[in-house]
Amino acid sequence: MPPESTHLPADSTQFQALHSLRDLVRWGASEFNRAALTFGHGTDNALDEAFHLVLWALKLPFDLPALYLEARVTETERAAVIELLQERVRSRKPAPYLTGEAWFAGLSFEVDERVLIPRSPIAEMIQAHFAPWLPAEPESILDLCAGSGCIGIACAYAFPAAGVDLAEIDPGALELIERNIARHQLGDRVAALAGDLFQPLAGRRYELIVSNPPYVPTAEWKALAPEFKHEPRRALDAGADGMEVVERILCEAPDHLTEEGVLVCEIGGSQEEFLARFPDIPVAWPEFEKGGDGVFVINRDELGAWLDSRD
Repeated sequence: MPPESTHLPADSTQFQALHSLRDLVRWGASEFNRAALTFGHGTDNALDEAFHLVLWALKLPFDLPALYLEARVTETERAAVIELLQERVRSRKPAPYLTGEAWFAGLSFEVDERVLIPRSPIAEMIQAHFAPWLPAEPESILDLCAGSGCIGIACAYAFPAAGVDLAEIDPGALELIERNIARHQLGDRVAALAGDLFQPLAGRRYELIVSNPPYVPTAEWKALAPEFKHEPRRALDAGADGMEVVERILCEAPDHLTEEGVLVCEIGGSQEEFLARFPDIPVAWPEFEKGGDGVFVINRDELGAWLDSRD
């Protein structure tokens, strides 16, 4: 068991020695390490997470010049920061759920416990315009299992001439999608569609389908750290080998791709399960400069031929 962290009232005299932003960041990181928190929702270590939360609580930019780390805080500010840092320890909620905001592909999104926190390596592909996988700039894009809508909205920025549909089954997630569409003022060409996978699309076809579906095997989901258990189970847990939803996507995607359409799908750490279920599927695995893996790419012709070979 990790040693217990300090849980004192935020206005306790013990904290009066914390004068500067640097003091608060250092104290927060120490508390996080003492509590053996798990990271992976925008940061990967205690120091970066504490830095992010301190600046957010003080309404300061995340690119704050180092000089200002020595700035002294008021008693009210100090109490607010300490309360937020202690809430991170007490609740084990990922930082974006505490702040209500997550960043993806350089864009800000509203998030809460109805959706996964954006962190897909697909962001790097979006910023590179999916080169070299797309034969041309897409005019129609589908974000399948859209969650917060971050992938589809980021695609709308990358391809300003494209119409984008965001398909999602969960009513709570759909509410957040609508809020994020409005947040980015993209209602003229980005639409939220309610339904199970391709069900609400009524025969529409897309030049690009991007999906971050549930892909975690049930046994692995049960073993996840508390931070990940705050995320919606249905967005993670996908059956015994994690491939239940992925197989449906593979089987149904050709009916919704244009002739030169491309499917991009994230399966994260479930590559072994994917290849065990689909050993001969001719997918490509992009490499990422900024970290991450487990994303495959396949075009409609390749996917259709593979499906025919299974019959």
